[in-house]
Amino acid sequence: MLVGHSYGGVVITEAGTHPKVAGLVYITAFAPDRGESVASLIANPPAGAPVPPILPPKDGYLFLDRTQFAAAFAADVDADTAAFMADSQVPWGVAALAGVVTEPAWRSKPTHYLVATADKMIPPPAQRAMAGRAQARVTEVSGSHALYVSQPAAVAEFIRQAADAAN
Repeated sequence: MLVGHSYGGVVITEAGTHPKVAGLVYITAFAPDRGESVASLIANPPAGAPVPPILPPKDGYLFLDRTQFAAAFAADVDADTAAFMADSQVPWGVAALAGVVTEPAWRSKPTHYLVATADKMIPPPAQRAMAGRAQARVTEVSGSHALYVSQPAAVAEFIRQAADAAN
């Protein structure tokens, strides 16, 4: 099983076509189709959708504004942990935004999608739409984009159920 969170969903969508991959697990993640990228998926957000606090690129990399990080990314995470997460962000290459999927694995592999219903990075309606077109088994959990931190037991159980379904 390949598991991807956020941009990691793009990675598993492309890498998941490998014959040793039994299935895909998206944790509040992008699940692009053939020819799509994160840039194309976020190009036209619906009216009223939250706008992630992405700072202007610096040396080809993106960061979230640390002063808005907790509210946007980790609203249900304790303040100290959210502050640590903001301070320890891994830079995201601007070029990654344009990486286009060639063959989405979800077209041929069992797919599972965990929607975070209070996510302010990838709007829940967008998550549901991507999960729907992938014909994923969907579970919804109330939580932020950092669901894996705020509700690790729910995320682990979801992954376990997906793995069990593949056996």
